[in-house]
Amino acid sequence: MGVLMSKKQQVEKVQKCNAVVSAFQAGIKERPAPPKPADEEVEEGDGPAESSATPDQKNADEAEEEETDNNADPSTSASARDECKVNQESWSRLRDGKGVEPEDLDKSHQLTPPAFVRPKREADDDQPVEVELLKKEQSPNDEICDVCEVWTADDLYPCRICTRMFHDGCLRELGYLREEALQEMKDTAHTVTGWSCYYCDNLNLLLTEEEMYSLMETFKQCKIIPESCLVSDELLQYRHFASKQQFDKDLTDEQEEEVLGQFSALDPEKKGHIEWSDFLYFESLVVLRKFRSENSMVRLLTAKERNNARSVFLGLDLDEDGVITRAECRQAQQSWFHKLNKDLQSCNVRPVTWADFLKESAIYLLAARPNSSAMHIRVPL
Repeated sequence: MGVLMSKKQQVEKVQKCNAVVSAFQAGIKERPAPPKPADEEVEEGDGPAESSATPDQKNADEAEEEETDNNADPSTSASARDECKVNQESWSRLRDGKGVEPEDLDKSHQLTPPAFVRPKREADDDQPVEVELLKKEQSPNDEICDVCEVWTADDLYPCRICTRMFHDGCLRELGYLREEALQEMKDTAHTVTGWSCYYCDNLNLLLTEEEMYSLMETFKQCKIIPESCLVSDELLQYRHFASKQQFDKDLTDEQEEEVLGQFSALDPEKKGHIEWSDFLYFESLVVLRKFRSENSMVRLLTAKERNNARSVFLGLDLDEDGVITRAECRQAQQSWFHKLNKDLQSCNVRPVTWADFLKESAIYLLAARPNSSAMHIRVPL
């Protein structure tokens, strides 16, 4: 069996809360009885006092006093009782060696959505990265849920990009995934296809503050409304403006056709519009290609992605000389996208080394992260 709490501080917190609750209950018991009302006191010269109250009257008075004590601070007492119940259940699970079910984590402070922190460019960001071909990297998944930081024996779903693990109940409480997305996670997380968590699925989180500011300024100038869907005319208008800004000229007819082709790739279900997230991911990749070097994008890859690239390269390098053809390189770059099934050109036999393969493939590995069926980059043919 495993351990319930993942942090020592959580156990100490339970102990402190138990001490507070015990002190609170002891204080109620030791509280003096309220003074008798003035009208019950015997006034001087009015004769003998009235006879003592009957046993039934005493019981009624004691019940009324107890009710008054309990209602002295209802918010405090209710909170204390709830906290005590939660602590007792936690201690019980800890004693029995059982994990907590994510649906039981109904306290709001335990399921606060995380604050996303954008990356910063380092001084050596554009320097070459040495990744060994024959040495597979170890990337074991985490043992606890990334949201509640609690261990359970079953029902943890891994991300195919990073090492994070999640309870479906925690993701539901966070509100990041709709029911159909949660079901997709359950169906694919433990398969070869895999599932990307909300960190890795969002390609926009790869941009720095400066890169995101540049992109948002372009959106504002083109009057693009965030969180809204785009039709083909709006995408064309946006790309025309971007071409004017970047190259000081309009798109050619051929470039317009390419934009419409990209619209179709972003709208695989032929709804007549593209979702905001797919448009944002596509534009985020455009920004990465514009401002980042290939070496910089290799640094964005996780160990799982590098292992994936390593396995594909070794599968194509049949003679084990560390070199594949350009056509095989294109084949590998298409293989990142499970939704593609296109014929490959086999006439290009220019050699590609492992280092060049990884640098050229980095942008396609990143583009394959989202769970969406949309194609967020033009895949080489």
